[in-house]
Amino acid sequence: MNLSNKVAVVTGGGSGLGRAASQALVDGGATVVIIDMNAEAGAKAVEELGANKAQFIQLDVSSGSDVEAAFDKITADLGRVDICVNCAGIGIAAKTVNREGKPHNLDHYRKVIEVNLIGTFNISRCAAAAMACNEADEKSEKGIIINTASIAAFDGQMGQVAYSATKGGIVGMTLPMARDLAGVGIRVNTIAPGVMATPLMLAAPQPVQDGIVSNIPFPKRLGEPSEFGQLVVQMVENSYLNGETVRLDGGVRMQPR
Repeated sequence: MNLSNKVAVVTGGGSGLGRAASQALVDGGATVVIIDMNAEAGAKAVEELGANKAQFIQLDVSSGSDVEAAFDKITADLGRVDICVNCAGIGIAAKTVNREGKPHNLDHYRKVIEVNLIGTFNISRCAAAAMACNEADEKSEKGIIINTASIAAFDGQMGQVAYSATKGGIVGMTLPMARDLAGVGIRVNTIAPGVMATPLMLAAPQPVQDGIVSNIPFPKRLGEPSEFGQLVVQMVENSYLNGETVRLDGGVRMQPR
């Protein structure tokens, strides 16, 4: 799919990997609608990207009715949705049973599932319905959905039981969703990033960052958000890539802790 004049929806687009994906898509010629809970970050992203190339909607991705209304508005205002990139997500650190012998807080676990897994599916289902109305291009393609998992889907560490479960769920729904949508010309892929140099990670103490980097085979550094954005663009442009999860992690395999 050629990015020129396409309409992309990016959740979590106000910061981190979502912001990098938004930048790469705009640089490629697309118009981006950023969905984020952080109104300040969303407004700043639109200002930086250009009001003629970006819009912002403050939205809880786990709310079914709100997401449906948002996509109705996007298609009414911009005429179509061609690309959807799901980056919105949260994480907590908690073991199944803590040091005091108390079980994992179920409400906290449920919240991570609601935002990361249900939110990703919620956005994807509405994006797919909008894309299905598009006219197919010369390669019979109507749209693409790119979801964000994590290497925690495969190498979940201690304390990541909630986060890993959501990311494993995103990996697990990639192929069946691609199969569901094949008949209407919509592709579905997932990126599973390793440890990326997002503002959250860069705020960690340097010894923590150094310890993580020491386990990365090559290149021996944190991943750049722009490299995530680059892979998003490559997935959009390569029309034969479908139903696949791609690790973007420098070859690392995470240790138990």
